[in-house]
Formats: sequence, C-alpha cells, structure tokens
Amino acid sequence: MSHALKQVFNKDKTFRPKRKFEPGTQRFELHKKAQASLNAGLDLKVAVQLPPGEEQNDWVAVHVVDFFNRINLIYGTISDHCTEQSCPVMSGGPKYEYRWQDEHKYRKPTALSAPQYMNLLMDWIEVQINNEDIFPTNVGTPFPKNFLPVVKKILSRLFRVFVHVYIHHFDRITQMGSEAHVNTCYKHFYYFVKEFNLIDTKELEPLKEMTSRMCH
Repeated sequence: MSHALKQVFNKDKTFRPKRKFEPGTQRFELHKKAQASLNAGLDLKVAVQLPPGEEQNDWVAVHVVDFFNRINLIYGTISDHCTEQSCPVMSGGPKYEYRWQDEHKYRKPTALSAPQYMNLLMDWIEVQINNEDIFPTNVGTPFPKNFLPVVKKILSRLFRVFVHVYIHHFDRITQMGSEAHVNTCYKHFYYFVKEFNLIDTKELEPLKEMTSRMCH
C-alpha cells in the first residue's frame, strides 16, 4: 500500500466502524481463507471461486461485508472532494443518474446529491448486514429466502459508488497514488459478482469500457 494511501486510511475517514467477524466462527475462518488467497497473490478470478466443501451463501456473506468495508474506505478517501457543490447529483457522467429509494422516507426514486446518496446507501447497507434475520452469524442458522435478492441490491448499489468515484473523482485517487489499490478492489469486486451472477449486466454498463480493459 502506498505511503499516501496509508496516511489517508489511517485518518480512519470511513463513515462507519468496520463490521468485523467474530473469531472462532465459521465466517471468521472463511474471511481468513479469502484474505489468504488475496495475500498469496492468487489470480483474482481464481480467488473469488467457492472453496471446496464451503456453503455458497456463507462465502457470499463474507465477501459482501468485506466489500462494504473496502468501498466505504475508498469513498472515505475522496469524501472531502464529493460535496453538495461539486456533486449536486448522484451520477456517473452525463448518461447515468442514480436516484434513491427506500422503505421509509424516500418511497419514490428521488434525486439527491452524491454525498446525501452515499450516506443513505452506507446506512442502509449497514442495517442489512447487521440484521441477524438476513445475515445470520450463528453457525447452523439458515439464510432466509430473501438473502440473495438483498445481496444483489447491496452489490448493485455498491457498484454505483465505484461508478461515481471512477467517473467524477479519479483525479483525486491518482493524486493520492492509490489508483492501483482501487483498481485491484474493483477487479476483485467485478470478478466476484460475475462468478456468482450477482449484478445485472445493464447495471455494469457505465464502466463497461474500463472493465473490458482491466478485467480480461
């Protein structure tokens, strides 16, 4: 990790405390296994594959939490430059605008500034991954029927963070010397969602050209 990146990350500019896995649990072991593959420099396409004998939902749950932590951190590094003034619309270039909708305040898709959208997004994901009914932490507690639909929604919304950061704030990422780290995180995320078919192809459209260059 570059010195500049370490400095930024050490400021702990994430919005939220990181969600951690309890030592001794199956998820913690899976998390360690996933990290070991990455640290061993394994091809990311191989690293995302389900290890033999493991449950797919467990593997997916571990990665969703990990991606939430990492992407939250990436956004934290540029959040000073993503303001109501600089980004009055949550967008990915002129062609793509993302509107927020939830079960509470925003019943209809609503245009918001990027920082407002990001705050609501991270809050919403945090509620989902901390909900024992959706992401059970006890071994043997089954995942609910709506687990994968919720996961798909979380991941497609996290993808929008990449879209906004790459299209509107990549100069900042480059200034900090952290583009290699962000690119690796993106490739890991992309290979994972493709491996388990977790994001619709049309959602991936805004970064299609960049992805075809980066992810062969």
